[in-house]
Amino acid sequence: MVNLIVTVFTIAFIFLTISSIRIYRKVPKANREFMDPLSPGLKLIWPLVRLFAFYVSENLSVDYLERISKKLQISGVSYMMTAEQYFAIRILSTLFAVGLATICGLLLDDISIKYLILAGLFGYILPVITLNDLRKKRQALIVKSLPVYLDYLTMSIEAGLNMTGAISQAVERGPSGPLRIEFEKVIRDMRAGMSRAQSFRNMAERVQITEINSLVSALAQAEKTGASLGQTLRVQSDQRRIERFQRAEKKALEAPVKLVFPLIVFIFPVTFMILAFPIAMKFMYEL
Repeated sequence: MVNLIVTVFTIAFIFLTISSIRIYRKVPKANREFMDPLSPGLKLIWPLVRLFAFYVSENLSVDYLERISKKLQISGVSYMMTAEQYFAIRILSTLFAVGLATICGLLLDDISIKYLILAGLFGYILPVITLNDLRKKRQALIVKSLPVYLDYLTMSIEAGLNMTGAISQAVERGPSGPLRIEFEKVIRDMRAGMSRAQSFRNMAERVQITEINSLVSALAQAEKTGASLGQTLRVQSDQRRIERFQRAEKKALEAPVKLVFPLIVFIFPVTFMILAFPIAMKFMYEL
């Protein structure tokens, strides 16, 4: 009887393996030659991401995929994954969270459907939270390096270079980061025949930052009215530098308020315990 059960399980395992291999072979091979490299964590699960992206995500609506593609573009990961692959990551995250909650429930002998549902919701939302964090970090880096690039553009324009040459000099000498990548895309669009205004508008649409929108509007207005580009860029540079200083002042003023909670919850109780312990011991021994 035991041999029969082992034989049945062996045959079932073989058929499952063969079926899994056939299913995976139908997934088209991904060409990542011109894509950004994957993180170590994504490399581990990428075969499953491709599998789910091929069999599940293709049934999603076009509007949903366009919205996801827009969010990926703003977050700077559109050259790492597609909208279908991002949705597959959300599915895998949900399954992993539910599986982890199930294992914890088995270890504690308390499996609750409520906790499994909460774990599934957390796993489904976690990629969205991560994508929003990436977007905020990318936008913060762009805003931080924008005054430096505007200084390079101003000096290059006032030295007699055209906008394409000025952007090339700024990209060559400016700090690395997402803003350099965006200016490289602007150069590529302009060399491909796109107008300067449209190239900058595309950049503003990609990053979705107020400071970039202001710069694009100022450049477009200067081009229409024939105003000096150098003077326009200098005004923008001064304005961005003032705004950066104001943001630093705001964060400095917010620091004491943010320190109130950890002081009250963590530091003050420990301090009172350290001070009260010898006093309490002294009273206990005197009694």
